[in-house]
Amino acid sequence: MHDIRSIRENPQDFDAGLARRGLDPLAQALIALDEARRAATTEVQVAQSRRNEASKLIGAAMAKGDRDGAEAIKAEVAALKEQMPALEARAEELAGKLKELLEVIPNLPGADVPDGGGEEDNVEVSRWGTLRDFDFQPREHADIAPALGMDFETGTRLSGARFTFLRGGMARLHRALGQFMLDVQTGEHGYAECNPPVLVGDDAMYGTDKLPKFAEDSFETHVSMQEMIDKLASDGIEQFKQDAAKELSFNSAGFNAQLYQTLRESMVGQAKAKFKSRGSTRRWLIPTSEVSLTASVMGELLDEAALPMRLTALTLCFRSEAGAAGRDTRGFIRQHQFEKCELVSIVRPEESEAEHQRMVRAAETILERLALPYRKLLLCTGDMGFGARKTYDLEVWLPGQGAYREISSCSNTGDFQARRMNTRYRVAGEKKTEFVHTLNGSGLAVGRTLVAVIENYQNADGSVTVPDALLPYMGGITRLEPLA
Repeated sequence: MHDIRSIRENPQDFDAGLARRGLDPLAQALIALDEARRAATTEVQVAQSRRNEASKLIGAAMAKGDRDGAEAIKAEVAALKEQMPALEARAEELAGKLKELLEVIPNLPGADVPDGGGEEDNVEVSRWGTLRDFDFQPREHADIAPALGMDFETGTRLSGARFTFLRGGMARLHRALGQFMLDVQTGEHGYAECNPPVLVGDDAMYGTDKLPKFAEDSFETHVSMQEMIDKLASDGIEQFKQDAAKELSFNSAGFNAQLYQTLRESMVGQAKAKFKSRGSTRRWLIPTSEVSLTASVMGELLDEAALPMRLTALTLCFRSEAGAAGRDTRGFIRQHQFEKCELVSIVRPEESEAEHQRMVRAAETILERLALPYRKLLLCTGDMGFGARKTYDLEVWLPGQGAYREISSCSNTGDFQARRMNTRYRVAGEKKTEFVHTLNGSGLAVGRTLVAVIENYQNADGSVTVPDALLPYMGGITRLEPLA
C-alpha cells in the first residue's frame, strides 16, 4: 500500500515510478481525491464540534430564562443531527474510493531495478554449476517420471487437471527434498521453523497484497450461510422439543404445523444472529506460506530487539493458475497443489537490502548442495510481482527441456506489505515507530526441485539416481527404479 502523504509530497517521483512499471500518471488524481476526502472529513468535524458546542449552549440559555434562544439552538442542533449522516457517508465514500485505488497500485521499483517490458529484459547476474554431458538423449521428467511413481492419471481422475498422485520412492524423494530444505534453512541460515494454517482469512490475504487484485488466482472456500442457519434452527427446534417433553410433558404429537412454523421463524432469527456474530466464513487456501508467515505479525508493534525476524515453513500451497491458461499443462511444473519451503524476513528498513542478498544466498545453497546448475536473474520492472520493489529469480537447468526454468523468486517488498498490515516497530530509546520491511522467497519450490532432480540425475535405463545430499533422508534408497 502506498502512503498518500508521500504521494502529496513527491508526486513527480511517484508518477516516475509508475511509468517504469508501464503505468499512466496517477498522482494528481489521487491527490485530488484525497483533498476531497479531507475536506469532507473537516466538514464532519466542524459539524460535530458545533453540535457539541450548541448542546451546551441550550442549558446556558435555559438558565438565563431565554426560552426563545434555547429553542433556536435546539433547532440548530436538530438540523445538524439530520445533516451528519449525509456528511459522514460522503467522507466514508471518498475514503473508500481512495483506499480502493491505492490498494491496486503496484509497488514502485527500486532505483537499481532494470527497466524493461517483460522477461526478455531481465538481467542475468550469475551462473553456477556445470551442465551434465549425457551419453544419451536426456528426456523430460513427464516422460520418465510416470514409470517411477509420478501418477498423473490418478491425480487427474481424483481432482482434475494439474493434480498428481505420487507413489513409492517418488513420494519419498519428494518428502526428502522438503525435509532437506527445512533442515538447511533452520540449521544453517537461522530461520525459525513454523507450522502455520493453510486456510486464512481476508485480512491475511489483503495484508500480503494477494487481495483484491489476485483473488481469481487463489482458491476460495465458504461455509454456506443458509446451510448453517438451517442447521442452527433445526438444532434449536430439536432442543425445544426435548425440553418441552421433559419439563412440560409436552407430547410431540401436539407439535402441529402452525406451532412448528412459528417456532422455526423464531429459531431462524436466532440462527441468523448467531451466524452474523461469527463473522465472515470465507477462507482462502494459501498460494504460498508467505501469507501466513508474514501476516503472523499483522497489526503488531514489534520491539526493535526482535528484528530481524526470520521464519520458514514447509506447507501445501494452492493456486488456481487463472492467469496461466495453456502454460506447462504437461508434467509436474505447474500444479494447483504443491509444496514449498518458504522464507520470510521482517527487518528494519536499513537492513532490507542486505537481508535480500542473504535470502537469495539461502535459496542458492539448496541448489548447490543438490549439484543442480542454475542461473540468477535480476528481474526488470515489467516482470516483477505486484508487491515487489526488487526481485531475484533463480532458474534451474532442465536438460530434458534444454532450458532454465524458475525454481525460486526472492523479493524485497520494502514497507509495501507492512503498510497494508499496519506492522511497525518501536525504535530503541525513542517514542517514534516505523514500518518494518518484509521480504519473501522460495527456499525452494519442492515440486520443481523434484523435476530438476529427475531430469539432471536420470539414467539411460529410465532410473534416477538419488543426489548424495538426500541419501540420509531416503532410508537406504539410492536409486528410483521403474515400478513393476
